[in-house]
Amino acid sequence: MANHSSDTGAAPARAPTFGEALRVWIKIGLLSFGGPTGQIALMHQELVEKRRWISDARFLHALNYCMLLPGPEAQQLSVYIGWLLHRTWGGIVAGILFVLPGAGLLWAVSWIYATHGQLPAIEAVFSGLKPAVMAIVAAAVLRIGAKALKNAVMWSVAVAAFVAIYFLRLPFPLIIASAGLIGLVGGRLRPARFLVVSAHAGGSRGAGPVIDDQAAPHAHQAPSMSRTLQTAGIWLALWSLPVIVLHLALGSDHVLAIESLFFSKAAVVTFGGAYAVLPYVAQQAVETYGWLTAPQMLDGLGLAETTPGPLILVLQYVGFLGAWSNPEPFSPLTAATLGTVVTLWCTFVPSFLFVLTGAPYIEALRGQRLITSALSTVTAAVVGVVLNLAVWFALSVLVPEGGAIDLFALSVSLVAFVGLTKFNWGVVPVVLACGLLGWVSHGIR
Repeated sequence: MANHSSDTGAAPARAPTFGEALRVWIKIGLLSFGGPTGQIALMHQELVEKRRWISDARFLHALNYCMLLPGPEAQQLSVYIGWLLHRTWGGIVAGILFVLPGAGLLWAVSWIYATHGQLPAIEAVFSGLKPAVMAIVAAAVLRIGAKALKNAVMWSVAVAAFVAIYFLRLPFPLIIASAGLIGLVGGRLRPARFLVVSAHAGGSRGAGPVIDDQAAPHAHQAPSMSRTLQTAGIWLALWSLPVIVLHLALGSDHVLAIESLFFSKAAVVTFGGAYAVLPYVAQQAVETYGWLTAPQMLDGLGLAETTPGPLILVLQYVGFLGAWSNPEPFSPLTAATLGTVVTLWCTFVPSFLFVLTGAPYIEALRGQRLITSALSTVTAAVVGVVLNLAVWFALSVLVPEGGAIDLFALSVSLVAFVGLTKFNWGVVPVVLACGLLGWVSHGIR
């Protein structure tokens, strides 16, 4: 299934209708496996390379801002691009559809887990999905790196970021802030080396993308203090209303009220993505609140890694089991479903707040050379961070629990990787075929 969007002489990119964008966001939501790396790669493939709705430069500009925010950067990126394409409602729909399919599936899997434990058939399918996800992640590293690492300086920044996060375990925000500072200084001293994020045709030599650096800004993209205050007020009210209602209706010691406050706090400290916040959540959920056990927490991470949607959906699993274990005055399933909704609300509503209030100001900074230099080095550092996630995921898939190499996973991942990078196989058939292969092989191995 070759992707011909980059052919020479391609037809001019056309702005999508809301309905066309809706269908694409549904597709991305259904196929957003692989954590932030795979999800960002999927969005890049669908929006930059295949449909040319946004240029590489604008895509990376938006991504860099989302990487600086607390919360799930891939979901925030979908909100940002949806907002660019179709204003506020475009951002809302994109952000919801990015999460909804995975949230629905994880709710069902959590219920199965809570009532029946792990089912062999599900584990078999996941055994094929995991190497497929690993291949998608590896392909993403190559694709993003090719766009961002234009010279030795950018390569050095990427390598330093990888060493800092993988070997030195330095905090993600510190790495990104340091990269931005290097870009600011380097952009002033050696601008030719640091101004590497620039507008180009997003993979098409025949025609430019719908949204690029030459596109005139729309009215909704211009900063406005009155609109900022209005937007912030609406989303802050939406965020806080359930928290207040639950405390008043059920009492501050009820599990749903505790979850609403706990996950609201977690939403503002999740710099660096799910891996950065998981130790904090796990410690509080297991040791402080007793919502689940440590093995259950690890099982939840595995489920979240092999279902679509942002990895931070593991918090939904925690909220589900926490309410399932303490259901009064509801039934376990009702309480767990309410726990799921509360957790999702308090985790993702802040993302809409951060993006929809800040995006106009980030758009206004696009033309400033020093800002562009800083974003160039941030993008290079992101490549190193993404490589860290790719290595971590590859080790967990190929060498589970530090044992022998899983030859089945290695073979499937290599075939999928070659197909994705050399033969332009689509993500959809790769994911479906690998999941089916895992299920079939379960009866053979």
